[in-house]
Amino acid sequence: MTEIEVKKSQDSLQDRLAQVIELLQRQRVVEDLTHRQEGQHHDLVENLVHRQNLVELQRKLDDLHPADTAYILEALPLEDRLSVWQLVRSDRDGDILLEVSDAVRETLIADMDDHELLAAAKEMDADELADLAPELPRDVVHELMETLDAQQRERVRSALSYDEEQIGALMDFEMVTIREDVSLEVVLRYLRRLKELPNHTDKLFVVDNGGILKGVLPIKRLLVNDPEKQVAEVMATDPVSFRPEEDGYDAAQAFERYDLVSAPVVDKSDRLIGRLTIDEMVDLIREESESEVLNMAGLREEEDIFASVWRSLRNRWAWLAINLITAFLASRVIGLFEGSIEKLVALAALMPIVAGIGGNSGNQTITMIVRAMALDQVSPGNTVRLMRKELAVALINGLVWGGVIGVVAYWLYGSWSLGVVMTGAMTLNLLLAALMGVLIPMTLMRMGRDPAMGASVMITAVTDSGGFFIFLGLATLFLL
Repeated sequence: MTEIEVKKSQDSLQDRLAQVIELLQRQRVVEDLTHRQEGQHHDLVENLVHRQNLVELQRKLDDLHPADTAYILEALPLEDRLSVWQLVRSDRDGDILLEVSDAVRETLIADMDDHELLAAAKEMDADELADLAPELPRDVVHELMETLDAQQRERVRSALSYDEEQIGALMDFEMVTIREDVSLEVVLRYLRRLKELPNHTDKLFVVDNGGILKGVLPIKRLLVNDPEKQVAEVMATDPVSFRPEEDGYDAAQAFERYDLVSAPVVDKSDRLIGRLTIDEMVDLIREESESEVLNMAGLREEEDIFASVWRSLRNRWAWLAINLITAFLASRVIGLFEGSIEKLVALAALMPIVAGIGGNSGNQTITMIVRAMALDQVSPGNTVRLMRKELAVALINGLVWGGVIGVVAYWLYGSWSLGVVMTGAMTLNLLLAALMGVLIPMTLMRMGRDPAMGASVMITAVTDSGGFFIFLGLATLFLL
């Protein structure tokens, strides 16, 4: 899809959202007006208008892709979201539940009874059921498992046995397998007999009688080679494959590196047990990116933008409390130099500049380090070199921009010594920001925590307190 087509699609989706919101608002206005009216036809008019609006709204929802419906549901306040959710056809519930965010999915599931949940889940494949099962009531999961055949039940249990970010939880089981000792013509006839191919089928998996993976046959090789050739002659014998216990994010990087659309998943005996597809990898990368942004801001979990006040408070209070403590420490640092500030009021005007530039520089360093860690570019062997590089960048930036603000300080207050102190404080605080920008995520990683967890809050705390102390300390030593 070209950039123009993507833009048109997005514009259309925004239009649909606006139309849905307009219909909901119209419905509320009509209901309010009819409630104020009196007369024998009051109920009839209200019922007729109500049904007309619902029919139009339902028609618009039926025309949408499940992902687009999910987008609209996420963009609506809870009351409107549940009203729209009731209009979604039951046979589409499962697809939409898989598309919405975890926080919104929770509100939708809470609005469904057990019968509706079972009906939605029965339309799903084993890997999709495994994604949804942890959020369903236990009695629903138990009843659902009883309705599955032995193979499906085993697949669901297998997927549930892995952590949500392991390959075993991300793989699907819908794939086409063939033997290596048949001709391409036989393979083509076999494919024509299938009702449809699994999504993202760019290759067929070649296995022996025991299910051991022998190679893969890309569809393009199947189509361009002589139909009389054997599969063994044209298949790729060294495909990129994965184990179910491996990390899904590592697999996503491999998909990007090797331009994969699908890849086999094998057990320790090289027996084919599933496959990974590009759609799962894209979803995983998006979720990782969103999680990293939330963690850097100190948010504990994904939050429904229209969640209750209490739930939002619970999600945000922890790091705000930590930030309050660090802000108090910064204020105490300033308190140590109250006498200096009283003697030279210019210090009060200039010290936020030192702290602010240091915080910005530290956040830049942390962002680069966390990204490098995500790409596995940081190792014990290059840590010292990385530290030296970041300190060198901070030193040059400090001297250059510290010199600029030093000149400004001289121009404003007529004091060369104040300008020199400003330059020195800026340089030292940027060096501190660079040092902590490297150490904070590395320390978190060594502790087994997400290196982005609260990193923005911590670096700001360090550069605020450190910047105030450095600037006011230098001013006290050399100006007073």
